[in-house]
Amino acid sequence: MIARIWRGFTTEGKGDEYYEFLQRTGLKDYRATPGNLGVTVLRRRRDGKAEFILISYWDSLDSIRKFAGSDVEKAYYYPEDKDYLLEFEPKVAHYDVLEGESEFENLMSQISL
Repeated sequence: MIARIWRGFTTEGKGDEYYEFLQRTGLKDYRATPGNLGVTVLRRRRDGKAEFILISYWDSLDSIRKFAGSDVEKAYYYPEDKDYLLEFEPKVAHYDVLEGESEFENLMSQISL
């Protein structure tokens, strides 16, 4: 399993609205992409900003390409992100998941690779 990690910042006042936007766009698109195994959304409010960390879980880099395109390291943005985000990080990070919570372990045991 591969974890794809993206981070973005918006103003604290737009934090709830941006989360709703994520639910309609990126989170929905992650879940609709074959090979996506789930997503975790983290938010931290600090110093007038809302920091979001999205950790999506994938069965392979090929599956990530179905979502992100051929350059899997490039961050994927929607046109409306410009209305919320304070900056645009150009890259995401990928990690091999060596151990996870039982929810993901149960899911992986149901997938025949």
